[in-house]
Amino acid sequence: MPLRDHFRAPLDDRRSWDEVHGQWPAMIVLQLFPLLPPGYEASPRVHLGSYFEIDIAAFEHDESGSPDLARNGGAATALEAPPKPSLTVETDLLAQDEYEVRVYDARRGRRLVAAIEIVSPANKDRPEHRAAFAAKCLALLQQHVSVSIVDPVTIRDFNFYRELLNQMGRDDPALSDPPPSLYAVTCRIRAAKNAGLLDTWTFPLAIGQPLPKLPICLSEETSIPLDLESSYEETCRVLRIT
Repeated sequence: MPLRDHFRAPLDDRRSWDEVHGQWPAMIVLQLFPLLPPGYEASPRVHLGSYFEIDIAAFEHDESGSPDLARNGGAATALEAPPKPSLTVETDLLAQDEYEVRVYDARRGRRLVAAIEIVSPANKDRPEHRAAFAAKCLALLQQHVSVSIVDPVTIRDFNFYRELLNQMGRDDPALSDPPPSLYAVTCRIRAAKNAGLLDTWTFPLAIGQPLPKLPICLSEETSIPLDLESSYEETCRVLRIT
């Protein structure tokens, strides 16, 4: 079954695009489980930028009802409010959507080895959001984490793959001008004698066409295939999208 346009009628009249984005990471994890070698784990991560999470532990109180105090040798240290800031301005940089799957190597302290990012409209809608998403992917690559980007968003034109290359001072001669706004790509940096080497695998996406298989790199020597088509179709089946 082909890729559908979940951002326009008639599909968006029946199912919101964020329902697909929210379910897809779980289907990817289920698909990866039997493929991962022993010692590797995968987990979905969905975080909506419009909501703020509260750390309940930060509000723990002692029996008297006063805030929990740090004690050193029996002496309590009172907590203080921060001083008045020198500048306060509005910003929405915290309002970032995250729809992703993370793969860890549990044998090495649950080290993150791969991240699969599903792009949302909010990631592409403003320059600061685009910059934040690209910076996140670049930071992961610098930590030798394999990064896969899947962009099915039809209502915003932007290519994060080209942006990543631009930030590294590189380009891909195979990219069209303008580059496709629908695509899937895996990037990884591997060590070389004098410099790191960037490897990429790019696949254009198109409405009405099947989705590709993406390599998910677990190490420089090991990768597993992610069948985007089957995980996407299972997502649509669970959500009863025809």
